[in-house]
Amino acid sequence: MLPMLLEMRVADLGVIEEVTISFGPGLTAVTGETGAGKTLIVGAIELLLGGRADPSIVRPGADEAVVEGRFLSGEDEVLVRRVVPRDGRSRAYLDGQLATAAALAELGSCLVDLHGQHAHQNLLAGPAQRAALDRFGGVDLAPLHEAVEAIAAIDIELESVGGDERVRAREIDLLRYQVAELDSAAIEDPDEDDRLAAEAALLADAGAHREAAGAALALLDGDGPVSEALAASLGHLVERPPFSDLADRLAGMGADLADLSASLRVLAETVEEDPARLNEVGERRSLLAELRRKYGNSLVEVMDYHREAAERLGGLLDHDARAAVLDAERVAAEAARVAAAGVVRDARRRAAPDLAARIESHLRDLAMPTASIGVSVDGEAGDDVVILLAANSGAALLPLSKVASGGELARAMLAVRRVLTASPPTQVFDEVDAGIGGEVAHAVGASLAELASHSQVLVVTHLAQVAAYAHSQVMVTKHDDGEMTVATATVLGDDERVVELSRMLSGSPESGTAQDHAVELLAAASASRDA
Repeated sequence: MLPMLLEMRVADLGVIEEVTISFGPGLTAVTGETGAGKTLIVGAIELLLGGRADPSIVRPGADEAVVEGRFLSGEDEVLVRRVVPRDGRSRAYLDGQLATAAALAELGSCLVDLHGQHAHQNLLAGPAQRAALDRFGGVDLAPLHEAVEAIAAIDIELESVGGDERVRAREIDLLRYQVAELDSAAIEDPDEDDRLAAEAALLADAGAHREAAGAALALLDGDGPVSEALAASLGHLVERPPFSDLADRLAGMGADLADLSASLRVLAETVEEDPARLNEVGERRSLLAELRRKYGNSLVEVMDYHREAAERLGGLLDHDARAAVLDAERVAAEAARVAAAGVVRDARRRAAPDLAARIESHLRDLAMPTASIGVSVDGEAGDDVVILLAANSGAALLPLSKVASGGELARAMLAVRRVLTASPPTQVFDEVDAGIGGEVAHAVGASLAELASHSQVLVVTHLAQVAAYAHSQVMVTKHDDGEMTVATATVLGDDERVVELSRMLSGSPESGTAQDHAVELLAAASASRDA
């Protein structure tokens, strides 16, 4: 089954107390006396499509107006509900869940198109008119889309290899300087600074160190007082059995003292003043301190940064080469895009006059014999497509969205829809028969019926010639009991349609002559539809 509006319930909207209408495929005509509330049916559909909710539409005495619609979309049914309170903000629901009016509008643009005095005509939007021209002219957009996608892919890869060329160049320059500085420092030992600190301490006090060693040797040497005292002590204890162990220990201490003195003498001889080396150590320690200030709290962190910076620089240099290739590819891709855009623009401009002529030819049958249609195409790729209408001779061509007359706009939309096959599955026309009659009314009815062969079409009409072409008919009636006016809507059976068409023809639904005419209208319309 084709997507369509299956059912709608309206409560407390204007003069409607409560009605439920089931809709079928094909063409449905909504008829009734002037002022009965026919347009409220279209207004209810507009609310389901996210249209503006005016609290003044709530029926007197009611707290809120409610409109519910059941749509078939693909294999699924979609339930849409709109609540308009007398006070406060309106509420919208999709399949029982709260939604925004914008969400309803987005869904509705795919399901329903309103034509007439309302603001939901999908085809009034520029992108929809461009898509319509492309479908009509068989414009091949694939090369342009491929070129645009190629540029997008290149831009993504350019971003991944370092982003903007200037930013990448600045980072390379900085890393080159840093890596060169760290290469020159040649730090290989994370403990180097500690070693240099010890060496600096030694060099800075070399003279005092030598003096201290000399003073110690004077006391410890063989002729020194310490050695003499140790030898004298040993002399008192030797060969005295009670103290033999202590005498042995004293003898050992003497040997250790002699060894210590020899080591002290050798070490003292190595301590020399070296101002040049001391200055060299100081400069190296200053360099290491500066590198720690820039690159890490310790030499371990500085060495880690050195390795990471070298790897990043190497990667950027490789990326830079890749980026140069990508930049060249992007120039070529942009040239391809410009060329493809030109081809699309030319194709759209070639198709535009034919589309305008086809729409114009349909308007001739819809009581607009002097109407002119234009299709303007502007922009690099011809993206700015606007369908223009001049309803009368000498009138200026204006965009369809600027057409003031609801009837003229509805007929223009009907003519456009006759030319185009792709559209939302449900088409709603209001005022399409304004200012016409006779054979033109038959032409409008036939056009609507033809459109209904591949779409669900709802039309609000006061012309029997149009209503006769409908597959089904809904009659809106108004009852006034002196205190309250209430409108109802009824799907008519075959006999009831004859009576309603009789009223529309003559104002006398019971007239036998009018009923005979109505039967003839229905038969002729049916034959025309089936031809």
